[in-house]
Amino acid sequence: MSSTRLMKHLYHAGRRRFSSIPTRRSAGNGGSSRASSGPSQQLPRWSGGSVFALTATAGVVGFGLAASGLQPWPKSHVLLFDSKVSSPRYASLHELEIALEEIRHEIAAAAGDGEDEDIISTDPDDLHAHGYSEWSSTNPEGLPVAVAYPRSTEQVSTIARICHKYRIPIIPYSGGSSLEGNFSAPYGGISVDFAYMDRIIEFNKNDMDIVVQPSIGWQDLNEQLARMESGLFFPVDPGPSAKIGGMIGTNCSGTNAVRYGTMKDWVINLTVVLADGTVIKTRRRPRKSSAGYNLNGLFVGSEGTLGLVTEATLKLAVVPEDLSVAVVTFPTIRDAASAAAEVMQTGIPVAAMEIMDEVQMRVVNLGGATAPKVWEEMPTLFFKFSGTKASVREHIGLVQKITKRNGGSNFEFAKDQREQKLLWSARKESLWSMLALRKDGEEVWSTDVAVPFSRLADLIEVSKKEMDDMGLFASILGHIGDGNFHESIIYNRQKKEEREKVELCVKNMVRRAIEMEGTCTGEHSVGWGKKESLLWEVGPDTVAVMRLIKQALDPRWIMNPGKIMNLP
Repeated sequence: MSSTRLMKHLYHAGRRRFSSIPTRRSAGNGGSSRASSGPSQQLPRWSGGSVFALTATAGVVGFGLAASGLQPWPKSHVLLFDSKVSSPRYASLHELEIALEEIRHEIAAAAGDGEDEDIISTDPDDLHAHGYSEWSSTNPEGLPVAVAYPRSTEQVSTIARICHKYRIPIIPYSGGSSLEGNFSAPYGGISVDFAYMDRIIEFNKNDMDIVVQPSIGWQDLNEQLARMESGLFFPVDPGPSAKIGGMIGTNCSGTNAVRYGTMKDWVINLTVVLADGTVIKTRRRPRKSSAGYNLNGLFVGSEGTLGLVTEATLKLAVVPEDLSVAVVTFPTIRDAASAAAEVMQTGIPVAAMEIMDEVQMRVVNLGGATAPKVWEEMPTLFFKFSGTKASVREHIGLVQKITKRNGGSNFEFAKDQREQKLLWSARKESLWSMLALRKDGEEVWSTDVAVPFSRLADLIEVSKKEMDDMGLFASILGHIGDGNFHESIIYNRQKKEEREKVELCVKNMVRRAIEMEGTCTGEHSVGWGKKESLLWEVGPDTVAVMRLIKQALDPRWIMNPGKIMNLP
């Protein structure tokens, strides 16, 4: 069957299950934009034409196929939101082919002689790596039609303008470590990978800010700042493979959030390419401004559904004079959570405060990533202290007293930098250690919630008990200093009863968090996987406001469609 006939056949099949997608394989470490490692089953080696036909068809009929499993828009109570919005129509196979050639031609023409490198890839491994993630608990069916690797804001603008013209979905991609299907391609389209946009553009030491491109990693940024002996650093520290663009898109946080806040607190301004290729700057460079709407707040956390961030001006912090790390164990997870809440309520300015339960401590020991260190397999709090030498000593003493009152023991604190890295390593290796324990066919479902401090111990205790009662191999860990914790569960997706248990456990955790006036996602954003949870949390009228903003900035619904909210 020709690719055109295949497209027509599937289009008229309507809402039938799209079963032609090939067997998936692992997408590697999430930080790579290229082919992955460690497949359980080998991906078929398709020809370029068959890959294009299959993925393009998925883009054309994606709405009809994917929408069959989604809930309809709940009716809003406010007349303002009753205006009709038609379902988006995406490109045909023929239009997709024309669009890709236009992108190639325009970018090559603008580059001039000697710069004829093709920025578009349709390699099967590339498409798979940009449509599926082993990190994610949610992977909807579908792959991108192509992957674009732009080198500049101008090239991103060209891609967006042509995709807008032909109604082709655009999905941003940077680190690839998101957990809620944020960069999946349920409606086909073009994945825009910023791998080649990873530079520092401008460093303003006296103003303590820096202008960067979206694919620079936060660790790489801090290493460059250290090499320049700047005395400054960027304090937001999520997973080690995270890039600035994805961190902006999900409004991530990390272990330092209790002291330094989340990503939104460190963005001064953004350069954004809108759906039709228009390039805007959200603000100028002063740290404060009351000029008009807060567009930073609009784009940070929007997951690329409103525009593509191509540059960011970020605040920097002064490297503290002294830093130390401490670890303390507890008889129960409730004791640990109670101690954490008391530390916060007392106002001790810890730089970070993390929790790991006894299961996660055992996982770290089994994984061997922190060898030769062997950890007590008990609920554990990890503390980071920073400031002057005198303040660090004082804060360590205060925390010791609080943890002792709450049953804490085995209090260790680092005496030098080597011990700091050793003690903190267990927390930083937690997810990798969990992934390393998987057997054939197993996956890790990792997700998070956040609640007010006063409810934290209650939620952690009941969630942990439910996982144990269900017989799940699961752990609890997270940024307990700001009420945020994660469940990580190993399960076999192919075993229906296991998947149903995990789904029920996660839904119950989210519902309890919302009932406790918390949130369904503390730092991983909504993506594809938590759209229903967002409705539980804020209600249909609030989501309707989000939909109006989306409709205004992206009337053709091409910007990362299906994330945060369903298509209309």
